Amino acid sequence: MKISALVEALGLTVHCGNDQLDREVTGGYVGDLLSDVIANSRGGDVWITRQGHQNIVAVAVLKEHACVILTLGQEPEKDTLDKASKEGIPILVTNQNGFVTAGKIYHLLGK
Repeated sequence: MKISALVEALGLTVHCGNDQLDREVTGGYVGDLLSDVIANSRGGDVWITRQGHQNIVAVAVLKEHACVILTLGQEPEKDTLDKASKEGIPILVTNQNGFVTAGKIYHLLGK
């Protein structure tokens, strides 16, 4: 499934990375502890988090995540958007919580 399909299905707001929405999503990971995400997420995952600081971009690049979804309407910091734009990481926002967001993505991916 492409990121653009997730954006449409979940009504996500795209804050940056519009030119990267054709990336394939192969799975997902929910977490706010960066070391946990580094240890357990995989390339192609959608990373679902409440963190809005720029370190999420470094983790997303390191793990080759498809994109990052911020939950509960968390607005990304300006530095985060600048870095994500430079690195080509889409930053998306939903007003839903992580549990609901992950469940919907799990269903959409047919897992």
